[in-house]
Amino acid sequence: MTAWDGDEYQRRFDELAASGADVHGEATFVAAYSPTSVLDAGCGSGRVAIELARRGIDVVGVDADASMLETARRLAPTITWVEANVADLDLGRAFDVVVMAGNVPLFTPPGTTGALVTGCARHMAGDGLLVAGFQLGPRYGLDRYDEEAAAAGLELAERFATWDRAPFDRGDYAVSVHRRAVVR
Repeated sequence: MTAWDGDEYQRRFDELAASGADVHGEATFVAAYSPTSVLDAGCGSGRVAIELARRGIDVVGVDADASMLETARRLAPTITWVEANVADLDLGRAFDVVVMAGNVPLFTPPGTTGALVTGCARHMAGDGLLVAGFQLGPRYGLDRYDEEAAAAGLELAERFATWDRAPFDRGDYAVSVHRRAVVR
């Protein structure tokens, strides 16, 4: 696992926001589903979780990196922050949406993405959604992600090229929305 500097990571987004860039596209995307609860899996320094909480959504942030969570806790001490590997996580509760923003599958050790997806699925409410946005490439692509989602009992509901819902055209980035597979 790569060791991060949570404050430095957050500083990049703060600078983008100060320049006028919208750094809340992921939160806006998730909020459009009107969830009352969200698990931010791989929350990093808490940018998405903090914005969702600001919008009145009950949110829990989980990350394996202590430095990232230290920054998140400093920025939003009232949010529940959990230091854990999502693949092994069992919070004993379900969420309307589980979101993996920021290339989370790409930062997991090789061979563990299936367990990551299963860990996310374990925390989805019966009618909940898994929303994941990540860069596509030879290390991890959509076919493999969809296979791992299917193995976790999920099916694709929607797919976009960006967090602002641009149509997916087999580009190098995808935002995928999965739900529990319907038994046919």
